[in-house]
Amino acid sequence: MPAEIALVIAAGLLFLVGLAHSILGERYILVRLFRRPDLPRLFGGTEFTVRTLRFAWHLTTIAWWGLAALLYVLSRPQVDPDFITAIIGATVLATAVLTAVVSRGRHLAWPAFLLAGVLIFAAR
Repeated sequence: MPAEIALVIAAGLLFLVGLAHSILGERYILVRLFRRPDLPRLFGGTEFTVRTLRFAWHLTTIAWWGLAALLYVLSRPQVDPDFITAIIGATVLATAVLTAVVSRGRHLAWPAFLLAGVLIFAAR
């Protein structure tokens, strides 16, 4: 099998795995986990814990989709380093947005992801 085809198939598989991970994980794992009465109470309740677990779960999907995009670009004959940098930057910025939105700005990782994403784009 040519390397280009293998990379495209791998990219498609990573995209599908990410999609299944988010949909099925939300439906069958996270919802059941959040029903437990013994979740840690952070900042006075379990809401922060639930939100942190939710965005951490879905960050995996964002990472896999970023890897899928990189593999797809690497399957092309001409690889543009700026485009690869843009994919990495977009993945990091998506991580910042998800972290900020789901945690309502309370998780301290989002500013670091935001700054890293901005720096990645500035370096292009």
